This record gives sequence, C-alpha cells and structure tokens, in this order.
Amino acid sequence: MSNTEKSGESRNLSSVAAALRLLKTFTAEEPELGITALSKRLGLAKSTIHRLVVTLVSEGFLEQNPADGRYRLGLLLFSMGTLVRRRMDVAEEAAPLLHTLCEQSGETVHLAVLHGSEILYLRNIESRHAIRPRSYLGVRKPAFCTSEGRALLAFSPPMLIANALRADLQPRTAHTVVGKAELQRLLSEVRESGHAIDDEESEDGMRGVAAPIFDANGNVLAAVGLVAPTQRLTKQKLRGIIPMVTQTAQLISSRLGYDAD
Repeated sequence: MSNTEKSGESRNLSSVAAALRLLKTFTAEEPELGITALSKRLGLAKSTIHRLVVTLVSEGFLEQNPADGRYRLGLLLFSMGTLVRRRMDVAEEAAPLLHTLCEQSGETVHLAVLHGSEILYLRNIESRHAIRPRSYLGVRKPAFCTSEGRALLAFSPPMLIANALRADLQPRTAHTVVGKAELQRLLSEVRESGHAIDDEESEDGMRGVAAPIFDANGNVLAAVGLVAPTQRLTKQKLRGIIPMVTQTAQLISSRLGYDAD
C-alpha cells in the first residue's frame, strides 16, 4: 500500500470515528443539537460537523428538525436497536425453558444466534456433571459445523446460506463436513426433520443437537442447543433427547408469538 493510500485510509477511519462520536453526543436530556453545539462538544470545525451531519442524514442515522434546523437521531437507529432488542427478548423468554431442559436432560444447554457466517452464544446453562463442555457464553463458532448454526442456516434466506457456505470452510476435527454439496444436503435434512446434529464436527468428543426458534413473523431468530460428551450422549440416548430439544424450541417460539399453524 502506497503512502497516499495509507493517508486516505487513515482519513476515512478518522471520519468514521468522528461520526460515531457525533452520534453518541445526543442524549435524553439533549435529543436535538445544532451545528454550533456539536462543534463545541466535539472540538471540531463547523465545516467538518456540517459535512458529517449531511452524510449521516443522507444515510438515515440523523434527521433534521425543519422547524429550527437542529438535528436528532434518525429512525434508522431505532430500527437497528430493535434488532438488538429482539435478541435480548429471546434470551429473556428462553431462560426458564432452557433451565428446564437442562434439568430434565442433565446436560449443558445453549441459546445461540446467527452472526454472519458464525454463531454467537447468548446463554449457557451448564450441566452438573463433572465432565461437561466448557462454557460457550459470548463465544463465536462457525455456523456450518455446529448444530445451532445448521438449525439457523437451514431456515435462513438462500442468500445468507450462500454467503455462509462461500467462506473458507476449515475443518475443526477429523469429522467436520466441509463439502458444499454435502452441507446443502444436511441443511435440507434439517428443514425436513426440524433439528440439526453435530457429531464431533465442531469439537472432538462432543455431540450436540439443536432446533430453531422462530419469531412472530415466522423468521428464524435463534436456536436451542444441547451438547454433551459422546460417551454419555450416545446415539441411542440422542434419539430420546431430540424431542426434548425441539419441544423446548417450539415453546420458546410460541412465547415469542410464533404460530406454527
């Protein structure tokens, strides 16, 4: 990269940082601010502030009050905030049912959401067994090889699935399926059965099953997952666990307003 390119990139990053600082200037006490006030608070020239707000208004992050010309946060931020709130809501609604599943099965239970081509664990209810998976809370893992990820991908829009499988799929264990055609077949099976299985594909010695959670509009929102060591969660025992996991996912979906009929 040339010095000119580095300089341009640095300016772009500086502008992004300034725009984010500007957005954080608005508060409940001061929901509307003018150019002069923003300039003083950020210590930037009025011309710079004007350039930033024009860009933010055009992208929907800010809007201008036509009565006095001052600026306020735009509805786009509200819309983005509702996406975060949806994830918070599902975590709260799911909590008691996840605890029940953990108690009934005796195994570790997860709640995960899709984040690009990865999953993010929002809840982790640990088994009381001495030998159990490590806590995944806040951890990200590839979606393609985890039971939660497959449960989410299977019911996601085709473009999202394509993007997730377009990534460089690296095997995590000797059992990880990385072939695109085989993964598409597995996702098709998940859509048919309503659950996904991870048989030592994301972690050696661990077997898991997951089922999707849907919101009131029928969109897949999260996944309930259960995982345990393979010597305890045998394939025979797994057959009895699957209905417990899918029922838990269905109950959470119902609490979120989803009607399967």
